[in-house]
Amino acid sequence: MSTVGVGIDVVDIERFEAALTRTPALRAKLFTPAEAALNLQSLAARFAAKEALAKALGAPGNLAWHDAEVVSLESGQPTMVLRGTCLARATELGGTTTHLSLSHDGGIATAVLILSTS
Repeated sequence: MSTVGVGIDVVDIERFEAALTRTPALRAKLFTPAEAALNLQSLAARFAAKEALAKALGAPGNLAWHDAEVVSLESGQPTMVLRGTCLARATELGGTTTHLSLSHDGGIATAVLILSTS
């Protein structure tokens, strides 16, 4: 396994909630329908994961939010599904696998994402 990119992001959950309240369309813009149905803490962690992915991909400006989806494996472990713009950039960099960790506590949600060759 070779690391292609690493990203980390932290989200203040209260501030994130205020943004969603202030701009109701933001939820649909940022999240797939399955993600959008989750609770606030889970949404904040998924937003952090998408931001971490963008950093791991070198933060190109053309990534579509719905082209990265956080899903849970049967074990409960989170993983990132890439498609479209996100998959194209990962492929361009040689990345084939994402490794994702999410957490939320004390009003903060965080995500760490590693993009690797396997």
